[in-house]
Amino acid sequence: MGAGVVAESEIASREEPPALRSSGPKTPARRVLRARLLVNASSGRADESSQQLADILTEMRRQQILTEVYAVRPNSRVGAVVRNTLRQGFKLVVVAGGDGTIDRVAGALVGSSATLGIIPTGTRNNMAMSLGIPSGIPEAVALLRQGRRLKIDVGQIQTGRTSRWFLEAATLGLLSDLYPLADGIQHGQLAQIGELLSTFVSAAPSRLKVMIDGRRQLDCSAHMVLISNMPYLGPNFQVAPGVSFQDGLLDVFIYAGMGKLDLISYVMQSTSGGATDERIQHQRVKRVTIESDPPMAVLADGVPLGQGRLNVLVHPRGLSVLAGPAPLAPMPAAPLAAPDG
Repeated sequence: MGAGVVAESEIASREEPPALRSSGPKTPARRVLRARLLVNASSGRADESSQQLADILTEMRRQQILTEVYAVRPNSRVGAVVRNTLRQGFKLVVVAGGDGTIDRVAGALVGSSATLGIIPTGTRNNMAMSLGIPSGIPEAVALLRQGRRLKIDVGQIQTGRTSRWFLEAATLGLLSDLYPLADGIQHGQLAQIGELLSTFVSAAPSRLKVMIDGRRQLDCSAHMVLISNMPYLGPNFQVAPGVSFQDGLLDVFIYAGMGKLDLISYVMQSTSGGATDERIQHQRVKRVTIESDPPMAVLADGVPLGQGRLNVLVHPRGLSVLAGPAPLAPMPAAPLAAPDG
């Protein structure tokens, strides 16, 4: 199903009881939506979580959304909860949290008939930004009624015996090494600054063999590779103009032949916009296989997956989501890679 206003009859549970209807002028009956709400209270600022949940429930009542709440904790078996939610007949699954929580829920919804709604309460909220979902709770909850229902692409990565869905990006090499440390620092773990600097200084490039769609092979040396499905990642950086989650393709960026000083210079230029580098190889693919020697670290949507060979493919239109009218532009929007061509 393409873009369009979600049909409320598809996720309705019951109409408003006659006793609650006004005796005044008749208005079209509004069906009550039935939804399972998964809330990550640890997303964003802890001192705001209780008030956020109260505000979300207030807005959902105002929108006549009948809600069952599940609190997501670090040890929660989110996949099992979502699968049980689907067995109970829920057609609307709403996440109040950040990108990590959204990713855990979405992975269990891929290929199902249910729709994912998002109320962004995390630190970065790249998924919401990419989908045009506003940060305000009233506006985000309103989209559960009024939003566009989109079928978006989902990536799947396999390395060793591990297989995982991803929505934003998969990375190989230096980005995979640095991301967990940078994420910890952003969440107040300042002791990791020394380890981040040490990791960066000691990093070495690897020889890469890249097989594109089973027929084209690239051989090069690089510190890192980025495989993107969404236009924004990290601290709301724009990956590159034209990255789309609805084109049935993944965007692969190979930072070939660039030393660490080159990468630092490139990132610094990107923060002010307009940075380009001809050494960055940009490929749009349905499937890509990458071997690294020596083996490099693999990451998917912030989750470490080990080291070595990886296979990545796109599942076109694999997930149904509710989106805003248009993607929101960050301030500032800094491209991490040059436009292709």
